[in-house]
Amino acid sequence: MKVLVVGSGGREHALVWKILQSKRISQVYCEPGNGGTARETGVPARGISRIGDLADFVRQERVDLTVVGPEIPLTLGIVDHFQKLGLAIVGPNAAAARLEGSKLFAKQFMQRHGIPTSRYLQTTSPVEARATVEDGCFGYPLVIKADGLAAGKGVVLAENAREAHQAIHEMLEERVLGAAGEQIVIERFLEGEEVSFLVFTDGSHVLPMIPSQDHKRVFDGDCGPNTGGMGAYSADWLLSPEINRQVMDRIVHPTIQGMASEGTPYKGILYFGLMLTAEGPQVLEYNARMGDPETQPVLFRLKSDLLDVFEGILE
Repeated sequence: MKVLVVGSGGREHALVWKILQSKRISQVYCEPGNGGTARETGVPARGISRIGDLADFVRQERVDLTVVGPEIPLTLGIVDHFQKLGLAIVGPNAAAARLEGSKLFAKQFMQRHGIPTSRYLQTTSPVEARATVEDGCFGYPLVIKADGLAAGKGVVLAENAREAHQAIHEMLEERVLGAAGEQIVIERFLEGEEVSFLVFTDGSHVLPMIPSQDHKRVFDGDCGPNTGGMGAYSADWLLSPEINRQVMDRIVHPTIQGMASEGTPYKGILYFGLMLTAEGPQVLEYNARMGDPETQPVLFRLKSDLLDVFEGILE
């Protein structure tokens, strides 16, 4: 069986490493790949990243299955394009990937389906945003998020009014995040322990993975701006059996059922960024794929053949 892994991060290296363990594998490709994937025996890469070129590559090489790692090709519709060509691919289509592609869509979706999350305000106006942080209705610290994709850099935890105004100025006026920051979401800060929770789903059934936790803040002592990809670990004690049940019953199943009920069934891997608050687990964000770096420790602990799971998602 031939498999293509799309992406160039540590997550993709972990996927390649795990897929290579399957006895049914004859060839694994990774596009555009990276230095890590290049060190795996017999994993060629040609630096292909455009969706149309990837589809051409799959047809030319007669690849049996494509697995998408990063969010950008998902939100751009790589799954839709491959499915139109009759090519097997694991991941949500563009409509379902909006759970990650738009913070506002995700918030409104959770509100519609009673999924616990923090109170929020959406705005495109710097004046309205400044008035909101000035009137103190969210308190401090508060969270300011760019609506669109920003490679893990679109979330600011403002400890005071000065930091909040700076974030508003940079996103809405200086446009440092480009189109991703044309609209922002201001949220009440949730206090508690943060946990990453990933599931496999075929749009109806759900298989949860083990919990993990990544290191968010750039400086020691949990200080400084949020950043992605600084490392992660996985341990069963991150979620007690009772909290695990609450996550599945109140968050995971309502999300999958809600997407199906709205005509956009979610098929693939779904990441739930959770905060374990005193009131119970709440959703910080969705990711429409495996996390990077959470994929590394999670797949390291996985004993099953990953190809079996991917085929279950498709079939």
